[in-house]
Amino acid sequence: MPRSPRSRHGRHSRRTTTGNRWRDLLSRQPRYGLALGACLALLASGVVVGVLGGEDRPAAERAVPEDGPVEAHRAPGDSGSGAAGSPPDDAEPVEKLDDHPLLADPDIGLPNRKCELPGWQSTPEAAEEFFRAATECLNAAWEPVLRAHDLPFESPSLVFPDSSRFTSECGQVTVNVETAAYYCKGEIFLPFEGLQTQQYGDQAGVYLALLGHEYGHHVQELAGIMDAVWDEIYTVGVHSEAGQEMSRRKELQAQCFSGMFLGSHVELGSVSRDMYEQAWADQETRGDDTSGGRDHGSNENYATWWRDGAQHNSIAGCNTFTASSEAVS
Repeated sequence: MPRSPRSRHGRHSRRTTTGNRWRDLLSRQPRYGLALGACLALLASGVVVGVLGGEDRPAAERAVPEDGPVEAHRAPGDSGSGAAGSPPDDAEPVEKLDDHPLLADPDIGLPNRKCELPGWQSTPEAAEEFFRAATECLNAAWEPVLRAHDLPFESPSLVFPDSSRFTSECGQVTVNVETAAYYCKGEIFLPFEGLQTQQYGDQAGVYLALLGHEYGHHVQELAGIMDAVWDEIYTVGVHSEAGQEMSRRKELQAQCFSGMFLGSHVELGSVSRDMYEQAWADQETRGDDTSGGRDHGSNENYATWWRDGAQHNSIAGCNTFTASSEAVS
């Protein structure tokens, strides 16, 4: 089985702060269900890597609803405009894990919005256009949720390296079969050479899932979850069993967040059911069974968390820090 390219993430602290202006705008809506994702792995240097890839295989049996996106709390009358470029506010991250306020309310999910994307073309220029448009959609989905919990919001910066080696604040990165994208200190690096377009072709859902996973780490960073995770990992040891389990909890939560985005946006705008099905079917090909690591979760759990996020669109349902060790193995 070919190894999946991965994306990475480096630890850092962000301190910005604001009062709650959004939560009372969110109202409960019925749900349906859908899914999506991509992986990341933790390096000894404090860098996280996300898996993109694996061999082609038939989609597993699944309960995918036939109609509509997964709905949850949303902002009535919200125009759905993106929040890229929003200035930092005065909100503060909360460095907690299982009892983080973002993960407390089972009725909070991502709003349903149209996401307009250009068609996928396997060229560096077209890929950049696709990822920039998709990031606008992710910004528009996550900003009201974070602000509703008195958490800061800031759009990530996208960087498109044009070589197989590049430098970030978290260190030097080499693009190879295991490295697809890289997250570090509010920046998402998306080198075209890491996408393996020769394998995935025009499967836009696979690339959208990769970005959704990386953006999930950005959400963890903004919320304060990422710093809390790294504090725990450094305390118990990066290579210890407890440290590896904590890494898996972090990665599987990013999977769940990625699935939430696809599930809440499918068949709205450009996110087609074909894209959703591509992402859904791809999840079982990713994880530690494919990569040989112990820091992302088994292929089964990697797919399960992504699909749960897609089907239920519940942020509290993505609380991997309260899950059993078996559920994050």
